[in-house]
Amino acid sequence: MFGTDIGIDLGTATVLIFASGKGVVLREPSVVAYDQENEKILAVGGEAKRMLGRTPGHVVAIRPLQDGVIANYTMTETMLRYFIKKVTSGMSKFFRNRVMICVPSGATDVERRAVLEAAIEVGAKEAYLIEEPMAAAIGAGITVAEPRGNMVVDIGGGTTDIAVISLGSIVHSESLRVGGDKFDEAIIRFVRKNFNLAIGEQTAELLKIDIGTCYPVGEMKSMEIRGRDLVLGLPREIEINGYGIAEAISESVEAIIDGIRRVLELTPPELSADIIDRGIFLTGGGALLRDLPTLVSEHTGIACYIAENPLECVALGTGKALEELDSMKEAGTVLSALRRGRHLGRL
Repeated sequence: MFGTDIGIDLGTATVLIFASGKGVVLREPSVVAYDQENEKILAVGGEAKRMLGRTPGHVVAIRPLQDGVIANYTMTETMLRYFIKKVTSGMSKFFRNRVMICVPSGATDVERRAVLEAAIEVGAKEAYLIEEPMAAAIGAGITVAEPRGNMVVDIGGGTTDIAVISLGSIVHSESLRVGGDKFDEAIIRFVRKNFNLAIGEQTAELLKIDIGTCYPVGEMKSMEIRGRDLVLGLPREIEINGYGIAEAISESVEAIIDGIRRVLELTPPELSADIIDRGIFLTGGGALLRDLPTLVSEHTGIACYIAENPLECVALGTGKALEELDSMKEAGTVLSALRRGRHLGRL
């Protein structure tokens, strides 16, 4: 793997790393466990995520990325170093090469610069940025260079990026601070309000994955969960069904639907015709929410599909963009770059 180019999906919930010639070589939660008392890192990734809500007072489980961008630079750098070392098996020279990282379409210049600098700090020779919906479209196998309209909705942990793409560029896009994390928060609030029960992030995520739906029809699955009774302060078990989860996440789902409609309203007529022909493609972990394509189709009148392997689309797209870097630069697909020692600027 020496000298291999790297594509990184630096997600709020999960980090995926793509190595050219190898495919996706790492998928780990974006969590760092930190001992405040002794000022040291205890765990990173999956091991750290298992500590969420279960740590003593002096240990905190930190999510260094919030809403798709770096919220804690030091922890992000530490996390990336750990993941890269894990992928390269200690080959320090391995990462002295090019790296492509995705950012939300709504990220500011300051946020983008922070991502580039983090990649350089952990050892990249050159770092490039690509917007998440563009990377998702490339990873989903959509031919973005054609003069035809394609609509991609990438629903990640922290953001939902909606974009119409044509001729290798984003024609119109919108980035919403709504994603899987907001679904989890809504479920926690719903259970607290309706059942007087406090549950943690991991229980909420399990509810979302196992029985969550956004189109409740007919008989719904149910699930038993445990938490702390807010009145008695004691552990308690309840049963909740899919109707409750659908109600809990309805506001967040509606925000995504409204975002899709706004982007469609601003799309040029010819590209709108293409989107009717080709449909709307959903990527990211949020795309796996039950019956979401049905709901999107109902509100837009356009066929909606889940991309093949939606969880890996962005990571695959970053890798493919590096393989065709020169043509991507010409089309303006690659946003900006940073080389060790000097800034390459916008491309």
